[in-house]
Amino acid sequence: MGKQRPGAGPTLEQVAALAGVGRGTVSRVINNVAGVKESTRRTVQRAIAELEYVPNLAARSLAGHRADAIALVMTEPDWRKFAEPFFSETIRSVGDALTDTRMQLLLTQVCTSEERKRFVEYARGGRVDGVLLMSVHAEDPLPDMLADAGVPTVMLGRRSGDESITYVDADNAGGARSAVTHLLNSGRRAVATITGPLDMYVAQCRLRGYREALDRAGLYAKPSWVVEGDFTEQSGRTAMAELIEREPEIDAVFAASDSMAAGALNALRAAGRRVPRDVAVIGFDDFLLAQRTDPTLTTVRQPLQEIGRTMVRLLLEEMEDSGVAWRHVSLRTELVLRDSA
Repeated sequence: MGKQRPGAGPTLEQVAALAGVGRGTVSRVINNVAGVKESTRRTVQRAIAELEYVPNLAARSLAGHRADAIALVMTEPDWRKFAEPFFSETIRSVGDALTDTRMQLLLTQVCTSEERKRFVEYARGGRVDGVLLMSVHAEDPLPDMLADAGVPTVMLGRRSGDESITYVDADNAGGARSAVTHLLNSGRRAVATITGPLDMYVAQCRLRGYREALDRAGLYAKPSWVVEGDFTEQSGRTAMAELIEREPEIDAVFAASDSMAAGALNALRAAGRRVPRDVAVIGFDDFLLAQRTDPTLTTVRQPLQEIGRTMVRLLLEEMEDSGVAWRHVSLRTELVLRDSA
């Protein structure tokens, strides 16, 4: 390596070049972020030692207006939904991913147009270094507002099929398809579904997977077999009661969340329907709730811990290099068989 200017130390770029990795990888090693292979971590550490590179956190904070804080923003307007397992599990997965970093996690709710404007100004003012978004509905402009303001942003899920902002998602359509295919392969033929709110792309994808599975089996998905919920247990209970009343021949139901599946189980029990003998039930998420229902819940597992780690990794990379391309990551799901189907 060439000599440094008097008083200048080695740069992050020089460490990356010597180690043969990108700047983001060096940053993750320095910040002890999970997800770096041990061999790569050792290579970077050797380069740091050889160059005698010392991260000047104080100078970096002053020069780059670093706050050493990340905001996790919930855009869901209904506070009651925060009692649902999805929110607590997501917060935990992101918090776990940040454990070995210097980053503080700030939790906030942004719903109205005025709140969006205030938050964008807050973020643009350097009070946070990056933003993680969850529960974003189809027409929410907040991701675009943050991108236009130059604020590093990563979404959990996406608003549509042509999303541009960086996101991490589960294979929602594929997971739903595997669930309904399992029901059909076990001999069920009148398979209903309780969807999430259909102004959310995640709910649209799970509904699409349901329809694709029936279509591949040569079966027609009756419109009356589809009832919209809002991912909460109460909506699952209400939707299942409606299905029982108007479509008594239903012998299976795919609920687009574990919470709605738990509500469906309650409604079926109240109606004297046995699960799975009379009606099989499958959920989506594989939260701890799925192991506590009666019967225990067959469900589609989405890897929330991996989702949290990946969101944090991508955000840290965008914070280190604002020119990095937007990334779109879809993680595999897994059907977990228990007693309800």
